[in-house]
Amino acid sequence: MMTDPIADMLTRIRNASLVHKKEVILPFSNIKMAVGDILVREGYLENIEKTSGTKPELIFKLKYEAGEPAVHELKRISRPGHRRYVKKDEIAKVLNGFGLSIVSTPKGVMTGLEAYHAKIGGELLCEVY
Repeated sequence: MMTDPIADMLTRIRNASLVHKKEVILPFSNIKMAVGDILVREGYLENIEKTSGTKPELIFKLKYEAGEPAVHELKRISRPGHRRYVKKDEIAKVLNGFGLSIVSTPKGVMTGLEAYHAKIGGELLCEVY
């Protein structure tokens, strides 16, 4: 049984990008889909597909720029054993704005900048740069 599916997703993306794989296949969950949508919107992944069937899966198409992975680092912040919650004023910029943080808020999963502008805090899931 997996205790932290988000950390597993981030590790699979990180490992696949290091060996220049084209895609990563993961078991489906709504939170993974929401995090993946943010990564696509912010330019870290090409796109996401959801397969249909008895056990739906997510297929993340990885993005490369000039042979280098678009994702340099994926860092899990809040863990099941140590949750990290932030208020809107505590959401820090990642690499002076060159990276992004992903926050799970009462209004859904969004980037740290979106949460700051919406004036809501939440659980700080991960940082990407």
